[in-house]
Amino acid sequence: MSESKPTVGLIDAGGANLGSVRYALERIGVEVALVRDADELAACQRVILPGVGAAAEGMARLHSQGLVEPLRQLDKPLLGICLGMQLLYEHSEEGNVDALGLLPGVVRRLHPAVGIRVPHMGWNKLLALRESPLLEGIAAGASAYFVHSYAAPVSSHTVAVSHHGGLFTAMVQHGLYCGAQFHPERSAGPGEQLLRNFLAMDFS
Repeated sequence: MSESKPTVGLIDAGGANLGSVRYALERIGVEVALVRDADELAACQRVILPGVGAAAEGMARLHSQGLVEPLRQLDKPLLGICLGMQLLYEHSEEGNVDALGLLPGVVRRLHPAVGIRVPHMGWNKLLALRESPLLEGIAAGASAYFVHSYAAPVSSHTVAVSHHGGLFTAMVQHGLYCGAQFHPERSAGPGEQLLRNFLAMDFS
C-alpha cells in the first residue's frame, strides 16, 4: 500500500455514531467519504460500517440504499463497528433477521444474571486469543468502551474476546473482513490504535 492514507468510505446506515466515527478518523488524518449508495462504495479503498440500533432496521437501511449485494461482493477491506460488526454475520436474533453473511455465525442476545446487566454498557477488558495486525500496539488487558445487548459467538476468526455473563467476540478478522464490537471512537488510545491498525494492514 502507498504511504498516503487510503480514502475510507464510511457507510451512512443511520447509526447515531456516524459523526463520532468520522471525527475519530479525521483526527488521525484520514480522508473520509460518506457512502450512501453502491457507486460511492465503489470509489473507496477501505470501508467502515458503523452502527447503533437494531439489526433489522440496520439491514433495512442497507437494503433501501442498494448496498446489501455490493457489500456481500466487496473485495476491499471492511471494518464493522458495534452493530456494523454484528451485521457482518449470517443472522441476528435481534429481529430474527438475515445479515450480510460475510462471517459465519449467529449473533445472540446477552443473558442477564446476578450482577450482569443488559445492555452491556461501559468499559471492559480485551483478551487476545490469537495474533492479528488489528492488535498491534494495543496493550494486553487494555479496556474498550461497549454499548450492546447482542454479541457474536467466539470462533476461529475471533481475535479478542471480552466477558459479560460469558465470553463474546470483541474483535474479529476473517480475510478482508474485520470487526470491533466496542466503540473505537469512544475507547481512547486503544480505539484510535485499532483504527490506525485497520488502515495500515496489508490485506494482499
